[in-house]
Amino acid sequence: MIIRTRLAAGVCTLLAALTAGLAFPAGAAAGEPTGQDAPKVDLVLDVSGSMRARDIDGQSRMAAAKQAFNEVLDATPEEVELGIRTLGADYPGDDRKTGCKDTAQLYPVGPLDRTEAKTAVATLTPTGWTPIGPALLKAAGDLDGGDGSKRIVLISDGEDTCAPLDPCEVAREIAAKGIGLTIDTLGLVPTAKLSRQLSCIAEATGGTYTSVEHQDELTDRVNQLVDRAADPVVTPVATEGADRCAGAPTLKSGLYTDREEFGQQRFYRVDVRPGQELRASVSVAADRAVNPGYGVLMRAVTSKGREIVRGEAAGNGRTDVISTGLRYPKAESDDEDAPAEAVCLAVSHSFSAASDVKATPGLPLELTVDVVDAPSQAGDVAAFGLGRGWWLLGVLILTGFLAGLVWGWLSRWRVAVWRTN
Repeated sequence: MIIRTRLAAGVCTLLAALTAGLAFPAGAAAGEPTGQDAPKVDLVLDVSGSMRARDIDGQSRMAAAKQAFNEVLDATPEEVELGIRTLGADYPGDDRKTGCKDTAQLYPVGPLDRTEAKTAVATLTPTGWTPIGPALLKAAGDLDGGDGSKRIVLISDGEDTCAPLDPCEVAREIAAKGIGLTIDTLGLVPTAKLSRQLSCIAEATGGTYTSVEHQDELTDRVNQLVDRAADPVVTPVATEGADRCAGAPTLKSGLYTDREEFGQQRFYRVDVRPGQELRASVSVAADRAVNPGYGVLMRAVTSKGREIVRGEAAGNGRTDVISTGLRYPKAESDDEDAPAEAVCLAVSHSFSAASDVKATPGLPLELTVDVVDAPSQAGDVAAFGLGRGWWLLGVLILTGFLAGLVWGWLSRWRVAVWRTN
């Protein structure tokens, strides 16, 4: 169990800088947005029989969804390619096998024809089952290809009825492919069980879950998510760490994603030249039920295994994501042709789970790597330990020394006076 947090100020500064994108060089780096492909959104709507319920502002859930979709289609940014997929819209029977295949593309993902899309939505009638898992698999296929942002917005009023194909496991499998796809979920008048399921689906891909009980809430939230798809994003590059430093993949500055199973340790190699500084951070997310009390550890080690610096953090179950980071400045060299040093980043975590919780795919981790020119000022607190704090430490030591001398002199004087009297 990781029980200490070190270099707190440096790590916070590092993470803030990396998040703001201030540290990346101007050249292309892994994970940078290229802007070559249009953002894509697939709206996945539950059209099962339960959507007939009239409990959203005096109208049926289906009517509220249709009205919300019409307003969303009007407000969709021109640059967004949007599609609509349904689940439970076509098969009204009782055959479970057939009902669990009931998902269809109502409007293909692509440039939006608002009139055509609205006409398609108007034909929907609450019908059948709730095959969320199969619908998510198909929706991921709808968004296949391209390097623009990809987002699924799932709207449902009931939990999946097609187990054992667990939709939460489906979402984890989608995330494990490293295709940069985010799933956001909205629950219409949700039960506690539905909220848990939709939350799990969203968390597996870094998305959000929202509970909805009014039509205007549904419209506003879907509009926000579609607009968010149009914002420039950095998509992590999928990589696969090794179980030892020697076989680790070499990473350049950028944002990466990987999976790490319980009890594993992953290694990644970064080349650092004299006069450069390595800055790295890692976040590990618990996308399934885990035991409370856990931590994450990142170490920078030499190719021979000697530890250079480390960063670590601990959690107690109140958060599903835990992060840490480190910085390593390599000293300048008089030799202009001095070779780069191979530094290995070793990442491990102490998450644990009950025996019935699946170990695969591993927990998602996101790794940020940046190699920049090392700071020339020793006052850079984050890079050089205490930095200006050495002055404060020196003052405290001197003060303590002088106080000890004065206290000792006073004690000797009081003893001398006591003996005289």
